[in-house]
Amino acid sequence: MSQAHFEGKYEVELKYRLQDREAFLNQLRRLPHQIMLEDNVEFDRYYDTEKGCLAKEEKYLILREMRPSGIKLWIVKGPGDKQCQATRIDNIDSAAAMLENLGYGVVLRLTKTRSIYFIDHYHVTVDTLNGLGDFAELAIMTDDEAQLADFERGLISLAEQLGLSEDDRETASYRELVLTS
Repeated sequence: MSQAHFEGKYEVELKYRLQDREAFLNQLRRLPHQIMLEDNVEFDRYYDTEKGCLAKEEKYLILREMRPSGIKLWIVKGPGDKQCQATRIDNIDSAAAMLENLGYGVVLRLTKTRSIYFIDHYHVTVDTLNGLGDFAELAIMTDDEAQLADFERGLISLAEQLGLSEDDRETASYRELVLTS
């Protein structure tokens, strides 16, 4: 199990609504996989300026704290849905204070329960969000923009192996789903 699964400037990610979480997990367990963590709770704080400058540029700035794993991340997504970078940080409260000093404020708090699995070079997350339901995200990170289409085809194939169909696809981000629910 390697941190390399989360390295790269670009992310290819397919999200699916799960009709039956347990059936999906049973299908996943039939494939060779590794467990990174199970049933961690993630607390995300989305930051932006008062005028929403980042959102207007399709960018997201997130501080994430994971428990009980203790992982703390600074995440920048965008512009668009293909770029994503994350780095571990030691002191999330200090990072939050720095952002606030720069004029950023919390515009959304999101909590989810997440399990992360590795299948080959892909990672599969299984998320539960109160009020929204259960989801599976199949993803891969890369620095090679030329491989994005190939990786997307690979993720579609993996989704089929896991019993997911195009009808289950969810194209909205969790942020969008929370704001429209």
